[in-house]
Amino acid sequence: MLADVPYEYDAGPEKVRRLCVYNGGFLTQPRVRRILALSGYRVSLGLPREGDVVGVWGHSPTAHRGEAMAAKYDIPIVRIEDAFLRSLHPGRAGKSAPLGLMIDRKAMHFDPKTPSELETLLATHPLDDTALLNRARGLIARIQETHLTKYSAIDADITGPEAGYVLVIAQTFGDAAVTASDADRNRFLEMLFVAQEENPGARIVIKTHPETSQGLRDGYFGQVEPSDKVEIYDKPISPWRLFEGAIGVYTVSSQMGFEAIFTGHKPRVFGQPFYAGWGLTTDEFPVQRRQRTLTRAQLFAATMLLYPKWYNAYEDRLATCEEAAEALIAQTRAWREDHKGWVASGMRLWKRGPLQKFYGQHQRMIFQDDPVKARQAERPWMVWAGKAEVGQDDAVRVEDGFIRSKGLGAKLVPPLSLVTDYIGIYYDPSRPSRLEHLIAELAELRLDQVIRANELIHTLKNQGISKYNLGGTAPTLPDGERVLVVGQVEDDASIRLGAGELFTNRELLENARAARPDAVLIYKPHPDVVSGLRTGDFDASGIADLVLPDADISALLGEISELWTMTSLTGFEALLRGVHVVTTGAPFYAGWGLTQDLGDVPPRRRAQVSLAGLVHAALIDYPRYFDPKTGLACPVEVAIKRLAEGGIPRSSAANRLLSKLQGVLASKSHLWR
Repeated sequence: MLADVPYEYDAGPEKVRRLCVYNGGFLTQPRVRRILALSGYRVSLGLPREGDVVGVWGHSPTAHRGEAMAAKYDIPIVRIEDAFLRSLHPGRAGKSAPLGLMIDRKAMHFDPKTPSELETLLATHPLDDTALLNRARGLIARIQETHLTKYSAIDADITGPEAGYVLVIAQTFGDAAVTASDADRNRFLEMLFVAQEENPGARIVIKTHPETSQGLRDGYFGQVEPSDKVEIYDKPISPWRLFEGAIGVYTVSSQMGFEAIFTGHKPRVFGQPFYAGWGLTTDEFPVQRRQRTLTRAQLFAATMLLYPKWYNAYEDRLATCEEAAEALIAQTRAWREDHKGWVASGMRLWKRGPLQKFYGQHQRMIFQDDPVKARQAERPWMVWAGKAEVGQDDAVRVEDGFIRSKGLGAKLVPPLSLVTDYIGIYYDPSRPSRLEHLIAELAELRLDQVIRANELIHTLKNQGISKYNLGGTAPTLPDGERVLVVGQVEDDASIRLGAGELFTNRELLENARAARPDAVLIYKPHPDVVSGLRTGDFDASGIADLVLPDADISALLGEISELWTMTSLTGFEALLRGVHVVTTGAPFYAGWGLTQDLGDVPPRRRAQVSLAGLVHAALIDYPRYFDPKTGLACPVEVAIKRLAEGGIPRSSAANRLLSKLQGVLASKSHLWR
């Protein structure tokens, strides 16, 4: 992930200070205490002493307790609030811990009466570092494209009202950000009136607050009646969708006003939120001391990159905003895909436990192989891609990801990544797939995407990470032009669907020899074939110069100049290492200008894609990853770190026993394959 930019507010604590608290919430929320501890504050009860500080949660109803103790003992106050990207669900729902905190030694960011540390940043920090502003622009785009917001458990597929409306943003009754601006219900009604007056004839869409929609808190527009001109909108829509169709945005002090700025809107503001007064809003009640004009990137950089303390739950440390955002992206995607519950078909017994961890955290999965009964479950339906049958085109395909595990699937090792494809499946070139769409969309990359993909390539090469990470060695190889031919499982679905006319390992090796008669030809059979678990074995010694069944594939890729494959993922791994790749089939990475393609590649693959674009699509956007250490959905970087450091729990004892018995139980191979 991108390195953070040094700044005094981001610096680690010089010493740990005792934080005296008088609000039970600090004691009941472990995540809050941990972020505070990492930021240099030890939460404690009791009377404050010299050198201590008093911790207060924003302007909460209990804040007066801490304020009174601080005044009595002349002790500084530290005000704490959730960061702007908080979690899946509102804190009041009790389901999600915060991703970060705003820890302010001056005032609360939403209180215009006293400058906060955030306001000081916005007013005085140069905010002219190119790297910092590029990070801001990249993260703005990333947050928008993944539909992140403060509470991200929203439906990104809801399209919203017909475009051309004026968006009026509601807030919860008595919210501290409202009262700090001296606003009340009358202010909200005034805002609604002005929105109607300034936009005659336009529809007004009042967006309710998520906590109001969920029945957790009342809102200020509770008594406003909908009409032909006024719509109360309470669906769990992405704010970014709403901004797309709006011709104007009106707010008192909502965070949505802050978000609207980054879609090109200039919100009409009826309070005094932190984002007002910097030339990016139209302010009904200006804060006179705010006289600086900022760009959108500068506002975002200070507010999101420099001000909060973000937390990395995978490594138990403070994090960059990018790391926090990617964690939320992974967990949000899991919730959006899984919260309605899945019914799954074609899932072998040993796979069901790992699948339940992947897809059943928000609603337990149901396993049902009967298609009729599966459809009757009234849930999203998934099938294991290799087991999909005729008549199951309406089911979502599931398959192992490209960075899978430390060990073979055929040996019942559970995966760290799975792909979920709503269109087709990546290894079937006869029809489009979600991966194919992602690759085509990434023909042009933003700077942040290029940087992240290249960092990922560098890590994979340095750590020697491949799909199965079996280990082994690369023997000393003869001098000369070395060409590697990788064998595959001949009855694998990728061969059946994507190999074309050449579909056996022998034929592949013979064709490579014919094309490269003078090369040092090296044959590497598939590990599943070597272990005797799958088909595709033959005597290659009469064709290849070397047959290396036990060699480490990552090490081999560093010793060759060319690789031949039908459809193997090893071809993709070879591309990462700068190897010339020849394909005889139509794997997902063929047809984009990166490989020499001898097979029939679908003509729809016309885009010229960079290696970074291919990697971003195949390893960042397409799969889902699972962290076995925390039990959380995670970004690809976390999965790679677990593989590199060996932080992968062993498969279950039952799976290990069944794996050892597979030779004896060959006739029952359907149980594990």
